[in-house]
Amino acid sequence: MIPVRDKHILLGVSGSIATYKAVALASRLVQAGATVDVMMSEAATKMVQPLSFQAITHRVVLTDMWAQGAETEIGHVTLAKAVDALLVAPATANTMAKLALGFADNFLTTTALALRAPLIVAPAMESGMWEHPATQQHIATLRQRGAWIVAPEAGYLASGASGVGRLASEAQILATVAQAMTAQDMAGRKVIVTAGGTQEAIDPVRVIANHSSGRMGYAVAEAAARRGATVVLISGPTALSPPPHVALCRVTSADAMQRALLAELPDADALLMAAAVADYRPAQAAPQKIKKNDDELLLRLVRNPDLLMSVKAQKPPQLITVGWAAETENLLANGRSKLTRKGLDLLVANQVPQSFGGDQVQATFIRAEGDEALPVMSKAALSEKILDEVVRLWARANDNA
Repeated sequence: MIPVRDKHILLGVSGSIATYKAVALASRLVQAGATVDVMMSEAATKMVQPLSFQAITHRVVLTDMWAQGAETEIGHVTLAKAVDALLVAPATANTMAKLALGFADNFLTTTALALRAPLIVAPAMESGMWEHPATQQHIATLRQRGAWIVAPEAGYLASGASGVGRLASEAQILATVAQAMTAQDMAGRKVIVTAGGTQEAIDPVRVIANHSSGRMGYAVAEAAARRGATVVLISGPTALSPPPHVALCRVTSADAMQRALLAELPDADALLMAAAVADYRPAQAAPQKIKKNDDELLLRLVRNPDLLMSVKAQKPPQLITVGWAAETENLLANGRSKLTRKGLDLLVANQVPQSFGGDQVQATFIRAEGDEALPVMSKAALSEKILDEVVRLWARANDNA
């Protein structure tokens, strides 16, 4: 939620059974550092009291366009110019129709018509209403005008039936708000991100693994999707939830990750290899659990495929490649060697063990033209800097084309 800090967001709430979920959305936005004004339709006030939103946002809830002072202090025109985004959640079929047709018959629709900031609409309704051709036409109209639509989910509905119409998850809505407020400088690009550690089977119970949490790769994937890229996240086993708006491919071993990677590679524009791939695997995994005894257990290990070297051999001409180096010693020397050997455009080097597990990391960018030591920062912040470098490399490649 980095893009909403210090932003002014207007939350429009219409009268759906899902109205209560908007209280949690307001809370999350405030926690993320946004200033949140809430505008409720008359129907919405029948579902949730305005005081609930006021207690969370610490701001007056807007319900009446004709209230004293509305036109001079926080009127629809002034507010439409002041906010950085308008999020309508939940949006009923009636409210969406008014937004699509340009109605201006209440505070929310009047403000939306004067809006020049991004509009994000999260519908919630019965599945029959959602699937009706009129609703779908209104959705198409809003999309054509540049509105961001967070499609409803399938599940149990207020009527007792099941179908598509439930308000999208909080994570999906917030991710779309963040994306709408972020420059889409990676739109039209396909980005592959690998993340997490791989596991190599010793027997059906035991594996050779490492300490990678996957946080760095997941942060990069989330940031790339927010900036408009089509993202394929190839992930080893982690305890993390997949980021919104990414295609997730789960793998376990280095071999499986290599197969998934090479299948996605031909039309990719960037590859960010944040995964901690095992260098070795048991020569043969036991078919049954190895029983404990008094003797020592000896394992013969063989080399796993080197994924970056396999990419180098098949690298499409348009591909930008970013690698990682986690080192315990000689960070810069080992990093420069890896950059050259594996034909990378950028290497992100960091010291073990501080790079594993936690959210804070100190990294060094290693490039052919020179190194850049970065200060300690969150992995989310580092992911943005890495993607800035990728965008810069794309621009340089275009200039040289």
